[in-house]
Amino acid sequence: METPISPDSKDEEHAVIGHFRLGGDGFGDADQRDLLYKAAQVMATAVEEAGVGEVDGNEFGGGEAVVYAYGPDADDLFQVMEPTLRGLPFRPGYVVLRRGDSESRVDL
Repeated sequence: METPISPDSKDEEHAVIGHFRLGGDGFGDADQRDLLYKAAQVMATAVEEAGVGEVDGNEFGGGEAVVYAYGPDADDLFQVMEPTLRGLPFRPGYVVLRRGDSESRVDL
């Protein structure tokens, strides 16, 4: 299901935003953070080599980890990132694909 976002966002880059549930209510444990950092590096390299955008970073808190990536086409970006995103063991997990003036959710 696509959800419209603000009408003034048409010139912005597309985004892939991955959300993962970690153990506990805080920042997850050190092993979980390490695994996510390594996965982000793998995705950053793949995205750069494919020339589809950039993995811009991540954040931890509230028992969740979020990975951010931006590029000119959310679908191309997700295609490159998808194997690594699906390979992460944290569930529930989902990805928001932001495409200009709309966004959709993909459950992992």
